[in-house]
Amino acid sequence: MIVDFRRNPPALSSLTIMDSTVATVEKFKFLGCFISQDLKWVTHIHFIVKKAQQRLYFLRQLKKFNLPQELLRQFYSAVIESVLCTSITVWFGSATKSDIRRLQRTVRTAERIIGAPLPTLQELYTSRVRKRAQKITLDPSHPSHPLFELLPSGRRYRAPNIPKFYCLCVVVSVYWKLITLKQIPCMRKHTWQ
Repeated sequence: MIVDFRRNPPALSSLTIMDSTVATVEKFKFLGCFISQDLKWVTHIHFIVKKAQQRLYFLRQLKKFNLPQELLRQFYSAVIESVLCTSITVWFGSATKSDIRRLQRTVRTAERIIGAPLPTLQELYTSRVRKRAQKITLDPSHPSHPLFELLPSGRRYRAPNIPKFYCLCVVVSVYWKLITLKQIPCMRKHTWQ
């Protein structure tokens, strides 16, 4: 996959690693997320919606057997919500409104089946981002720990002022390091600094 947003991208020669040519693809599934060449999450969200809708069938079947509402909620959170929230901290912030509406429609369908209110995707995303940030602030060895700086009051953190391009470069470099460590045997012992 080549991520290049220039108007006239140059023609690149094929990449060869250990005498095998690496194929160029438009999208790639990595750690359960579909990453596309244009860095949009349409493919990934379509996959999630399809998977969640398939699992709504089982929720409907359980409702037909008159299971209590609490068991239906537990089933929803274990089987459907877990699919909707898979790596939500990565893709939700840059998803389009139409994609979020498609996902939220699945949650509303589950609400109608269960007959009780369920947390929205925005609430789930917010809670997971807060948990992730709290883990980072408590772990000084985490690479992102320096980004969280306490304000003089000592109660809140300063918002990091990082350009989006820098964040993209960090994400791409982390993915590249993971791929390199996993696939190239001669580099497994290499330590990254």
